[in-house]
Amino acid sequence: MSDAATTAPERAKKPGFVYWLGRFALTPLARGYYRPTVTGRKNVPKRGRVIFASNHLSFIDSVAIPMCAPRPVQFLAKSSYFTGRGPKGWFTRMFFTSIGAVGVDRGAGHAAQVALDKGRGILESESAFAIYPEGTRSLDGRLYRGRTGVAWLALTTGAVVVPVGLRGTDEMMPVGSRIPKRSQVTIAFGKPIDVSTYGVATSGRARRQATDEIMAAIHELSGQDLAGKYNESPPSTPAEKIRQAVLRPERF
Repeated sequence: MSDAATTAPERAKKPGFVYWLGRFALTPLARGYYRPTVTGRKNVPKRGRVIFASNHLSFIDSVAIPMCAPRPVQFLAKSSYFTGRGPKGWFTRMFFTSIGAVGVDRGAGHAAQVALDKGRGILESESAFAIYPEGTRSLDGRLYRGRTGVAWLALTTGAVVVPVGLRGTDEMMPVGSRIPKRSQVTIAFGKPIDVSTYGVATSGRARRQATDEIMAAIHELSGQDLAGKYNESPPSTPAEKIRQAVLRPERF
C-alpha cells in the first residue's frame, strides 16, 4: 500500500436527517411492496465496526443492502450523483443521501486509495460500511475474484466482515432499466469473519488470503458460478495495458 494508506483519514460524518427519513419512512414502504426474502440478520453485530462485503449484480444492490440490513450502513457512490444541478440533480442527491451513500471519485491508483480511506473513516466512526470486493457489477451473473481492498479495510480498522449474498437483483433491475420491477430477491447475511488471524494490513499475502476467505463465504451465500478472474474490461490501448500491469487490479 502507498504511504497515504498509513495516514489517519478524515473522520466520516454520521448520516443526517435525510438518511434517517429514508430509513424509517421509505424503507418500510419499499420492503412492503417488493417483499424481499432476508435471512441471517441475527448474524450482524448490533454495534461496532462492520464491513458488509457483497456480490454485485445490479444497481439496486446499493439500495437492497441498506434497506434490509438490521443497522445503518453507508457505502460509496460516484461523486457525480451529488453534484448535479436543477430539480433532477437535487432529487438524485437527496436519494443517494437517504440510502447512506458517500460520494467518491472512482478509479485506480490514488483515486482507489482515497475511496478506501473514506471507507476507513466510516468504520473508525464505529459504523457499518458496505463494499463490493469484485469492484463492479457482474454482467454475466458469475462471481469474480475479489480485490484486496476489503481485507485492507478490515485489517486496518479491526472491523469484522459480514459476507452478503444477493440473488435475483439482476432480474429485478437489469442493466439499462430505470425502475425496479417486482421479482423474487434474496438477501442473505452470513456469519461474521474475523480476518485478523491472517496478519497485518501491510502484508500482501495476508490481504489476499483474507479476501479469498471472504469471497468463498459470499460464493456459498450467492450460489453463483465462479469466474476465476477479475472483473475488468480488456485494455483498449497500449497505455491502458501498461496502467493495468503497473497498478494491478487488487486495490479496490
